Amino acid sequence: MLQLKVLGGSDVSDPSKITYHSPTEVPASSTRLNVLTDGFGRFHSYLRISLIEQCNLRCSYCMPEDGLDWTPAQQLLTDQEVIRLAKVFVNEGVTKIRLTGGEPLLRKSIINIVEEIGSLTGLKTLSITTNGLLLKRNLPKLQMAGLNSINLSLDTLHEDRFYELTKRHALHKVLDAIDYALEIGYHPLKINCVVMRGVNEDELVDFAQLTLNRPVEVRFIEFMPFDGNRWNETQLVSYQEMLYTLRDAFPLEEIACGKHETAKLYRIPKALGQIGFITSMTDDFCAGCNRLRITADGHLKVCLFGRAEVNLRDAMRHGADDEDLLQLIGSAVDAKHAKHAGMHRIANSENRPMITIGG
Repeated sequence: MLQLKVLGGSDVSDPSKITYHSPTEVPASSTRLNVLTDGFGRFHSYLRISLIEQCNLRCSYCMPEDGLDWTPAQQLLTDQEVIRLAKVFVNEGVTKIRLTGGEPLLRKSIINIVEEIGSLTGLKTLSITTNGLLLKRNLPKLQMAGLNSINLSLDTLHEDRFYELTKRHALHKVLDAIDYALEIGYHPLKINCVVMRGVNEDELVDFAQLTLNRPVEVRFIEFMPFDGNRWNETQLVSYQEMLYTLRDAFPLEEIACGKHETAKLYRIPKALGQIGFITSMTDDFCAGCNRLRITADGHLKVCLFGRAEVNLRDAMRHGADDEDLLQLIGSAVDAKHAKHAGMHRIANSENRPMITIGG
């Protein structure tokens, strides 16, 4: 891999010279406004920061069945490094940050991190993606610290199936967390459900019914390939198939979406909530992508499915100032491709397991 030298003589990946797992594209004439605008004119106002690799569940689509050798603690971003990177990105125009993992609520300093990031001028949305097991007991402090949005991962409403999927008897904790979050004002609460054939596709209607009397957005996610999750196309339930099933049960109304929306949105008439479909595999939304990711070990990924990464952690630890970081970030963003490679090429390409990328 080609390298460039930064302060202190450390080696940091040069993102403009890394091979991406996406089609070869020639960027249009530059419409670059700042370091967060890529060669296709997409401004990236949304940053996802993974706080931890570990999780207290064992979902197979996220974590390899044989487990992982976790990154040593000293190689993960410190609280100060997380907060510093958040400041750098917000100063450049990021208005939404999502904290992910692993399970981010396993990070002991989560309240302090939320409080520090939540106080940044210009940030409009501070969100978290969680499996819900630890949410109820932490939520009052998180809300006070500035957390104003929640995505909760839940793939089944059946206790026995929940155990099969996660290896934990904990569905009741997740359902209690949903009720509590709604009670204290998290509207809409987003519920993420990865749909897999032969696993939980028979629960589509049950999940959709949650939207009838609750201000929730149930988001059905197409099964995506990552290292170690044994993805195959036969398990993929396409958005079109899911929509057909739900339209057989409900008279769905389509909801207009903004250009950066990842979900195709629908509503059951008179329902308090809504239904979304995340169609990464069968109908990508790359053209409107405004998202960047930082892994728990401090690597910037400009595409969820791309192999290319830039090590911001080592740059900071070798003395890089904010301008040096912006150079690295800008080079990575500028090298982003127009779209990902498609599910078959992604499935045959190397990438991290989902749990080490961050949801």
